[in-house]
Amino acid sequence: MRGKAKVQSSEKPDMLIDERRQHILELIQKQGRVLVGRLSQELKISQITIRKDLDFLQSKGLVQRSHGGALRIQSSALVDPTLQEKQKHNYAEKERIAAAATKMVEEGHCIILDSGTTTTAIAQGLKRFKQLTIITNAVNIAAELAGTDFEVILVGGTLRKNSFSLVGPLAEDNLEEMHADILFLGVDGFDLEVGITTPNFLESRVNRAMVKAARQVIAVCDSSKFSRRSLSRIVPPSAIHHVITDRNLPQETADALRGQGIVLTLV
Repeated sequence: MRGKAKVQSSEKPDMLIDERRQHILELIQKQGRVLVGRLSQELKISQITIRKDLDFLQSKGLVQRSHGGALRIQSSALVDPTLQEKQKHNYAEKERIAAAATKMVEEGHCIILDSGTTTTAIAQGLKRFKQLTIITNAVNIAAELAGTDFEVILVGGTLRKNSFSLVGPLAEDNLEEMHADILFLGVDGFDLEVGITTPNFLESRVNRAMVKAARQVIAVCDSSKFSRRSLSRIVPPSAIHHVITDRNLPQETADALRGQGIVLTLV
């Protein structure tokens, strides 16, 4: 009696849908275009799935579909600068924001710091404390605090070289098991209707898990980040308890934030 042949799926099981779409989007941004057939071979998934991914990215205004593939669209919402590039901008404002943030911390607190230049400045300011627990997805922040007596917890995951951050299911799952007093959350874009956003799908998922793990969510960003929308929403404004930003924030934006019940600190 002949046995039934075992059919193996061509779909790649270890890449989540958001990871795959982010990967495809980054390829398009880097190369200018992608082809369905080549992506299907490289990712070991069906052409039907690739077409659905490209259609999704086009529906979000991120790419332009073409016959057999997709083309790059230039958009500020897709820009994902490196940590080194971010450090060059608004340095004085970030230092003042970091100083104000550390004043909200008490000995014994458990603090979550996401990746970014402002949160790195906060990490440096926290060194004056003796006993803290720091949870972070930023490898550079963990290294910054390695010489302290703090308990430093890296959430794990896949390294994003642009931001020195760890992302992916491992980071998200570990954060589900954690509870913190304060989350200091860096912001790439803060739109009063949409909420806070980031250029990376995977980063937004980890940030969202951080918000769920924290008792108090404090957005730390300079005023240039307001009225900007980036690729992927992290949370709506209602999820933010407190915003620390600089005094260049327009008065109407300040009034709108306070009108939504958000505590505002201007430095």
